[in-house]
Amino acid sequence: MDLSAIQQALRERNIDAWLFYDHHHRDPISYRVLGLPNGLMVTRRWYYLIPAKGEPTKLVHKIEAGHLDSLPGTKKQYAGWQELFDGLKQMLAAHRDVAMQYSPNNAVFTISMVDAGTADMIRGMGKNIVSAADLIAQFEATLTDEQIKSHFAARDVIDAVTAEAFKEIGRRVRNGGTHEHDIQEFFMEAFQRENMVTDDPPVVAVNANSSNPHYGPSATHPVPIREGDLVLLDVWAKKNTPTAVYYDITWMGFVGNAPSDRQREIFKIVREARDLGIKTVQDAVAAQRPIAGWEVDRAVRGHIKQANYGDYFIHRTGHSIGTEVHSNGANMDDLEIHDERRILPNSLFSIEPGIYLPEFGVRLEVNVMVRPGSAEVTGKIQKEIVTI
Repeated sequence: MDLSAIQQALRERNIDAWLFYDHHHRDPISYRVLGLPNGLMVTRRWYYLIPAKGEPTKLVHKIEAGHLDSLPGTKKQYAGWQELFDGLKQMLAAHRDVAMQYSPNNAVFTISMVDAGTADMIRGMGKNIVSAADLIAQFEATLTDEQIKSHFAARDVIDAVTAEAFKEIGRRVRNGGTHEHDIQEFFMEAFQRENMVTDDPPVVAVNANSSNPHYGPSATHPVPIREGDLVLLDVWAKKNTPTAVYYDITWMGFVGNAPSDRQREIFKIVREARDLGIKTVQDAVAAQRPIAGWEVDRAVRGHIKQANYGDYFIHRTGHSIGTEVHSNGANMDDLEIHDERRILPNSLFSIEPGIYLPEFGVRLEVNVMVRPGSAEVTGKIQKEIVTI
């Protein structure tokens, strides 16, 4: 935990304090931001308050009194509910605007961890709860130099393995056949060789299966890959090292001489939308204009709507990427939520528009790294459907 940076961020936002609270590991964000071990047995509520100025304070149960000892600040203990209430009231006495893991109307649901009863209690003490969304983005989704290096290391592996996977599909199709799950296993074996890990195996999807954004190949119901098939590869992984950061891409290929005119048409629209999303970010960052995630989604979605395929673009344009493939920074989203979180320097996210027709889908995904004054796509950018 970087106490001075957190307090500076609170002062910059005119927030009096940031209140962390947990019970039974219901708020994993608190553990990551504060640097607490995940293995703690948390059967009683604990609270940790970081003020914009001054010393943090802790409130812990007497039978789990050591849970926050790794953190700076003064400690008070409670046993009964009256002691808990009085201790929390005293802890918050000097503060009015208190940040918590809360999102108005549950808009950013991934950071909305505080239960309604706790919110009622804090508000009942006369406090104004404000969302910690931007604070979480700053301390969860901005990357160190070492983390950025780990992302590029993952890129080097995944770009190479993905290119080889397309070749492997061609070899297997023409020498006895293959299935989606076989190619998924090809990726997983490569990741093991390269000391890579992933939360889920990559997506290998042909034809109508590529219209399901969360499709997963099955060993028990294998789907063959044949001549004339459109193939989607959605691949994400990271190096198997502490605090490593993911790389996450989606590419399209066609088994045969050439894809159909319809497939090329949809690919072109999605490619143009992706490139417009990249340009929207790059132009804003270069001009030093603050930009929120919803603005990127609106530009990308507008292009697809103009091409009359808006009803077939059924997910947000992109997501924050960090030590988890879906991290807690700004998402490129004006569909599932109106994401007003700003895109921050040293943050990483995907741009991945898609059009999903009944017979096939096309998605093109790149990763964008924002640095002070510039933004870059961190890997290769697909221009044409890969001929397999």
